[in-house]
Amino acid sequence: MRALIISDTHGDINRALTAHALSEPVDVIIHLGDGCADADLLCDALGVPVITVAGNCDLCAHAPRERVWECEGKRILLTHGDAYTVKSDLIRLRQRAEEIGVDAVLFGHTHQAVLENQSGLLLVNPGTLSNYGLRRSYAVLNLLPDGITVQQYDIA
Repeated sequence: MRALIISDTHGDINRALTAHALSEPVDVIIHLGDGCADADLLCDALGVPVITVAGNCDLCAHAPRERVWECEGKRILLTHGDAYTVKSDLIRLRQRAEEIGVDAVLFGHTHQAVLENQSGLLLVNPGTLSNYGLRRSYAVLNLLPDGITVQQYDIA
């Protein structure tokens, strides 16, 4: 399973389309909030399944604030991250991950890319595709029965 991971698009659908084109082929797109409307547009435009969680800027969004995605025998927590104060540190996010027993956490909110493996827990923030960050980036996640790999990419 190959997934394009994006977050914090804040209406910049063109960069999201570019990230998809650069990442093809992907089986699914995961949008980690602050752009739920963008996620809906991507699904309609590309015909690729999109899994979405709502961010703090997604008012009246139809998506849940967090969810656990199970694929290839792995459990992955998807969250925007604001509820776990990820702009300060990742302590609460790691605690939540341990509490529900996941292999990885995908989150956004900070507009800064993160790729860490702490005590067997993979933490991934793809960064932002909007102009609200110092750099624009996305990630591609490969799920295999024997593990998870992630690559992060900058985009103009």
